[in-house]
Amino acid sequence: MANPTILQPLPAAPATVGGHLTIGRGGFTLHYRAGAKLSGYGREHIKAQCIAAGLPVLDSRHVDFDAVLKLTLRGPMVAVGREPEPVSWHGLSYAPLHAVATAWAAAGAEVWNIAGFDTVPVDEGRGRT
Repeated sequence: MANPTILQPLPAAPATVGGHLTIGRGGFTLHYRAGAKLSGYGREHIKAQCIAAGLPVLDSRHVDFDAVLKLTLRGPMVAVGREPEPVSWHGLSYAPLHAVATAWAAAGAEVWNIAGFDTVPVDEGRGRT
């Protein structure tokens, strides 16, 4: 059964430049408008809903913990509903979703519904780390 709390902001996310879902070891965050987020713990359910809705999804649960720390602290944030900053991004700057997704994919994250990425779910080929 669909969670009505999640379904309310879900339509806004694909309509917002940079709108996406991030999933990590501690739960999920749905970034659906500039400065607007919804967080929780039902990761598999919302992941399935967002993938089906065509929303970009970044799942980092199987990324090496040191890489997660590096990307989280030193990598740029996704520009959600705002203009990205010029290249030369750092930990407190805003970059396009595709640029951030590229860094996470290189570290081993699953990337869904972003042009240019072929997703291989962990359970279907990469194995767990």
